[in-house]
Amino acid sequence: MNDLKRYIQNNQDLLFKTLKELCLIPAPSHKEEKRAQYCRAWLERYGAKGVYVDEALNVVFPINCDGSREITVVVAHTDTVFPDVEPMPYREDGEKIYCPGVGDDTASLTVLLLTAKYFMEKEIRPQKGILFVCNSCEEGLGNLKGTRQIFQDYAGRIGQFLSFDSTFHKIADRCVGSHRFEVKVQTEGGHSYLAFGNPNAIAELSRIVCDLYAIEIPKRGKSRTSYNVGLIDGGTSVNTIAQEASMLCEYRSDDVECLALMEKAFEGVFERAKSRGVNIEVKRIGERPCMGEVDVQKIERMARACEEIIRETTGFDVIRESSSTDCNIPLSLGIPALCIGVYVGAGWHTRNEWIEKASLPPGLEVALKIVMKLTEER
Repeated sequence: MNDLKRYIQNNQDLLFKTLKELCLIPAPSHKEEKRAQYCRAWLERYGAKGVYVDEALNVVFPINCDGSREITVVVAHTDTVFPDVEPMPYREDGEKIYCPGVGDDTASLTVLLLTAKYFMEKEIRPQKGILFVCNSCEEGLGNLKGTRQIFQDYAGRIGQFLSFDSTFHKIADRCVGSHRFEVKVQTEGGHSYLAFGNPNAIAELSRIVCDLYAIEIPKRGKSRTSYNVGLIDGGTSVNTIAQEASMLCEYRSDDVECLALMEKAFEGVFERAKSRGVNIEVKRIGERPCMGEVDVQKIERMARACEEIIRETTGFDVIRESSSTDCNIPLSLGIPALCIGVYVGAGWHTRNEWIEKASLPPGLEVALKIVMKLTEER
């Protein structure tokens, strides 16, 4: 048994114990304080020196980064998509672990911690430095706050970026940009009978939604573009003409020109509503950038190395895809970045999410091999 496999075997109980403890710590975006405290304490317990929590609630553990301008950054996000501030239900059987957020991204976060522990135990100090980050605000309206903070604090010093945030069979080597909006409509309203005929904010908002869903998706090559209205709120009672209604909506694309076309189409819908006399307020609440000018050969070398390791370790064939992840930030800045998976599971962004228990030790093996290879080659 080689040293790496011995480490995984010796730390298997810790792997599952840490996963369960993290699952039971709620962490909505912008409210990751408790998970951040846990991760910092966990790293320090196993020997981390210089670990800190920054103003964005990232837990940052640098190894040999002083003076380097080619740091490898490895991340997994601490937040979940769920708004719960109380512990979410956790259960397991012989084959699976069930908990909202267990895969996205708690399993990956656990693997990141155990990967950092291996570097500490073996006193591995990559020549050009490595930065382990338990990052905040990847989900939804977190707007990649944590990763933006890392690239602000380490501007000009990061050479490559790796995110654990998926299942074994997927590698994201391209990013999906998006713009997100809060839209509010206000009307005079009134009593549903006595003031019948007054404009209804819900009806006006509904018309705007219908106009959005009439937009023709732009096409460019193999690009993929979408839009969505994800949440609607408003009204007072069944017998009240609604004075206010609001929605959260977005569009996204993996092509910068298609993203610009969607921006123009959305603005057109909002302007037409205003021209009808609708009192509409539009606020941009999130923006994820598309891909910038990146050295595609460097990404290709990274991706091939990851594919080979995943295939040899797990037997899974890997597909490449575009996705919206923490990698959006480095890729938009021209820095090679990949998002890879370290488990098998399903049900992401639902309360029925699960992972296969047996997939987590191989996931740790995949993570260790990939991080070792990427740092050895630099």
